[in-house]
Amino acid sequence: MACSKKVEDQLSKGRPFGSRSFEPRSATAFGEVVRALRLEAGVSQEDLAHRLNLERAHVGRIERGENQPTLWVILKLAEGLGVMPGVLMDRTVAQMPGPGEPSGPG
Repeated sequence: MACSKKVEDQLSKGRPFGSRSFEPRSATAFGEVVRALRLEAGVSQEDLAHRLNLERAHVGRIERGENQPTLWVILKLAEGLGVMPGVLMDRTVAQMPGPGEPSGPG
């Protein structure tokens, strides 16, 4: 369904002013989940990166919560870790601190 010209003129393009594409709480929680699953599987960062055709440093940044991966990388991580992508998401949500709680391991 096409937007009318009037409605189209009212819609702003791109992200809202002041929005961020990096959210540290979710990035940290996701990284902790990836690291835990990787260690459970007995796989090194280097081996996981090789499986995914990624740089080892990139995997390290994800695990440290310094990088928020794209959907494509999340799908690749799930495949490389032998889990469904939903498992990564569910565990990340469970790992995230509530509002006002400090992030990171306790």
